[in-house]
Amino acid sequence: MKHIVFESSPGFMLLCLVAGVGYAWLLYTSKHPWGIGLNRALFVVRAVTVFLLTFFLLGPIIRHAQNTYEKPVFVLLQDNSLSVKESTDSVVRNQLEDKVHHLQSALADKGYEAVVMNLSGDGFDKAFEAPATNVHEALRAITNRYEGRNVAGTLFVSDGIYNTGLSPAYGNYAFPVYTVGVGDTTPRADLMIKNLVYNKVAYQGNRFPLRVEVAVKGFPSEEVEVSLRFKNSVIDRQTRRTTGDGLLVFDFQPEATEQGIQRWDIQVETKPQEQNVKNNRASVFIEVVEGKKKILVVAAAPHPDIKALRSVIDLNSNFEFLLHIPGLEETTSENLKPENIDLAIFHQSPDQRGRTRELFQRFARSRTSLFMIVGSSTDLNPVAQQQLPLLFEQPPRQFDEVTPAVNPAFLNFTLSAEVNTAVAGYPPVQVHFGKLLMSPSAIPVLFQRVGNLTTEKPLLYVLNDDRKTAIMLGEGMWRWRLHEFSRTEKTEAFDELIGKLVQFLSTTDDKRKFRSYTTQQQFADTEPVVFESQVYNDIYEPVYGNTISLELTDEQGKRTQYSYIINPGNSRYAITGLREGVYRYRAATTLDSKTEEIRGQFLVYEQQIELQNLTADFDLLRKMAQISGGSFYTLAQWERAQQELSRTEARSVIRSEERYDSLINLKWIFFALLLLIGAEWFLRKYFGGY
Repeated sequence: MKHIVFESSPGFMLLCLVAGVGYAWLLYTSKHPWGIGLNRALFVVRAVTVFLLTFFLLGPIIRHAQNTYEKPVFVLLQDNSLSVKESTDSVVRNQLEDKVHHLQSALADKGYEAVVMNLSGDGFDKAFEAPATNVHEALRAITNRYEGRNVAGTLFVSDGIYNTGLSPAYGNYAFPVYTVGVGDTTPRADLMIKNLVYNKVAYQGNRFPLRVEVAVKGFPSEEVEVSLRFKNSVIDRQTRRTTGDGLLVFDFQPEATEQGIQRWDIQVETKPQEQNVKNNRASVFIEVVEGKKKILVVAAAPHPDIKALRSVIDLNSNFEFLLHIPGLEETTSENLKPENIDLAIFHQSPDQRGRTRELFQRFARSRTSLFMIVGSSTDLNPVAQQQLPLLFEQPPRQFDEVTPAVNPAFLNFTLSAEVNTAVAGYPPVQVHFGKLLMSPSAIPVLFQRVGNLTTEKPLLYVLNDDRKTAIMLGEGMWRWRLHEFSRTEKTEAFDELIGKLVQFLSTTDDKRKFRSYTTQQQFADTEPVVFESQVYNDIYEPVYGNTISLELTDEQGKRTQYSYIINPGNSRYAITGLREGVYRYRAATTLDSKTEEIRGQFLVYEQQIELQNLTADFDLLRKMAQISGGSFYTLAQWERAQQELSRTEARSVIRSEERYDSLINLKWIFFALLLLIGAEWFLRKYFGGY
């Protein structure tokens, strides 16, 4: 629909008409060399032309109104997880595909936009091999995908078993969820490895705990035997008697004898009554390392910052936290030797009372990495005497409160976007007020921000010269961690910032010109194994075009060769299809006519959470349907479900779109005026009017 809207009162059109007729009257009432008929025609042309020109001065606008009818969406969601495949035969699965597509056609005929999806993406998945079931995430994805659309409902075909994410029974969805139950709800006699509790890192020569929790169903009084194997040899075996359905716990204490990623296999002895024996075995992979990196914190007095540092350091199983507060909590003399420490953190030390001055001087003269946290109790004179990168132009006597701001140009390690967001809201810390004489090699991690102004003064900076050093110019980091927890109930941003800083400082720099490593230490068998390779010249500038040869060796000794070339922006190589196990790799390239090589290992583990439980849970499907306003059906009631869904009215949403165009911008208006003016000029010229 189109309507003309005026910026001024439409009554002015009468004045436009008077102007047009008046102008033509004055021009064509006198005598002319042409006839009266032509004179009248020219009169009309001039009147119309002037009228239109003055009419357009009123700013007429055309309003276009267009209505579109948007079909309601109905989603047919398929549970394509492995548990459905294991509990139903192929005939039922093929029939289910036909039923879903037939219902899709029936709903489309009723006026719906019928869409078939599965837990992993679009369409019907015939393979039924999804390694996990996250029903809540799949339904939330429908909400996000069709946000602003009219979703009439979702038909979810599933066995009701979920093993990842939130319970769908407590989800709040903006559409009714109709559920169809498939699979077998009959309880089965089963011995199942429910959970494995262990540390992913153990230390060579030590024993480590490995707890096996076995769920028992349908065995009122039976002997259950669990064996632990290492390299195909049984190293321990335990037996427990069941007393009904419940959980049996087996605690093992194997010894970590060999370095590297080692595999231990757990086997629960099968019983004749069991139908599912795939959940009777499992494997754990544990990295056996030589020892932990020692992180020493030295302070003159207790402080909440120390607790915040310890909380972060203890998250990394490769770190050992050591605390030395003279006269209060002291560590051994061996731990106070710089050669035994990977990183020394001095909190407000050396202190003004001199309690930690000698220890500070000992570490300052060494090559051990340092992390200094400066506060009001710090004695700056010994720091200057040791020529450390903390020197003020004049001795500061005042303090200032500043908030942190992340330096976007910092490249020694990468901070996520979540850290940038969280740091921007951290509370202020107290710093010395004065001009700091910065070393040219100092790189700020955090800047000082005063109010809304981010200054060029560093708050936290690092140096990587003869040794790695970090300086934090203010104490009070514990407030950052507490503030983040009060807002998000998590401390992920603070833990990432301090954790990566400690890891950077405690790690020895790799001076090799060729580096090749996996992006992770462990990979699931459903994801690719990604290698990152880097080649440098003599001044450690990256070079490209080198061919990287890669050799993988599995646990059986089978070798596989790969080759790829690194380019700018493409230094990674992905390998898919690897089975579970520990793999050793050898990466090599030619640099300066020499062969450089890197060796390492990684782990591929199999995800089997879908095989843990194969008993369909129709009660969950009923609850989902009830709380969302849908209905529950069994697979035998499919025809009834299709009839009831086909009887629902497909109510389309009418969306109106309005568009305004100035009338004078229409091209045909221009050409019409040009034609009128041109015709009048030509006739007057032809008949001698000019």
